[in-house]
Amino acid sequence: MKEKYKTWTETFRTLPRHPTVTFQYTTFSTTPTYTNTTSNPAADLFHNLLDKIPLPRWAVYTIIACAILLIVICCLCICANCCCKNKKRRQKKKKNEKINLPEVQPDVAGVDYGSTKQDRGKLLYSLEYNNALSELQVGIKKASDLKAMDLGGSSDPYVKVYICPEKSKTCETKVFRNTLNPVFNEQFSYNISKSSLLKSTAVMKVFDFNRFGKHNIIGELRLQLSNVDWNHVLEEWQDLAEPAKFEDEELGEICFSLRYVPTVGKLTVVILEAKNLKKMDIGGLSDPYVKVQLALDKRKWKKRKTSIKKKTLNPYYNESFTFDVTFDQIQRVNLVISVWDHDAVTRNDAMGKIFLGCDATGNQLRHWADMLSNPRRPVAQWHSLLLAEQVNSTLNLKKKIPLRDKLPL
Repeated sequence: MKEKYKTWTETFRTLPRHPTVTFQYTTFSTTPTYTNTTSNPAADLFHNLLDKIPLPRWAVYTIIACAILLIVICCLCICANCCCKNKKRRQKKKKNEKINLPEVQPDVAGVDYGSTKQDRGKLLYSLEYNNALSELQVGIKKASDLKAMDLGGSSDPYVKVYICPEKSKTCETKVFRNTLNPVFNEQFSYNISKSSLLKSTAVMKVFDFNRFGKHNIIGELRLQLSNVDWNHVLEEWQDLAEPAKFEDEELGEICFSLRYVPTVGKLTVVILEAKNLKKMDIGGLSDPYVKVQLALDKRKWKKRKTSIKKKTLNPYYNESFTFDVTFDQIQRVNLVISVWDHDAVTRNDAMGKIFLGCDATGNQLRHWADMLSNPRRPVAQWHSLLLAEQVNSTLNLKKKIPLRDKLPL
């Protein structure tokens, strides 16, 4: 035993000497720690910035939340403002596209007639009807304070009398020289039935006689005989009115419908029928057809016509015509409806005419306004025909629209 111990001691002594080793004891925690091997530079930068702010972390987060909320509110306000502007723009556009309906005025011919814009004098007349003889007696008694037509301050008056619409007989008084207060005392008789009497008008025109020129009209009276009480003899003074530009004449009536579709720009005119047209042929009948014409900006534009109905004064057509009229053009268009008598040998004769549009008046303007205020719905109405010369003078149409104006843009 002692020998083994000795040997071990000698061996230990022969080992090289080493510096003193100091052992440091480290305490290990039982909770494991994890190390993130991948770091986010943006997050690090954000946290570094937060660390540099001399405020508590909760205060910084509150400020950031308020800033984000303010930005969101600003964005919502901007979006709402844009939406309001778009809505107003659409409403403005819709308002601009709305059809401007013309104001319907009463018929000028029916309302303004009888106005005395200047003093033309007075006329004393009488009316009497004999039922047994079917005879109308028109008396021209005298005139007073007539308008002076000559250079010397006087006139040479006489009176012309006739019954409309027949106008089969025209009577005249004798001429009185150089006077403004003539006394005529003349009586004229007309054979007319009671039924026709109630549809007639007595016309009394006072003229100034001129031997070397045209006789100038001083004034006139137009009496609706349907308004007269025939149980008594009528005798009264009445102021002379400004003479009518065109003679009243029964030319018949026409019925047609209008329909306008603004979305597609289509104007549809349906000629339905006509009645009590004027007799144009020797046999007391006519061969009527209807011409439908559009005028744009007072220029002839488009036209169509119906078929010809032979030997009738009450034709039935029921024919439809469709025109391309844009939304912008509909307020500048006039529709002209005219009835013609077809003649195989000579020139066709105009029997009557009317026009509708924003330039029209009375029933014609009312019909046009009803069409515009009721889009896509047909509106039918009867109209009394007028003299072609009267309509032509009112419209004063120019030549046809050049071809380049017809082409679409």
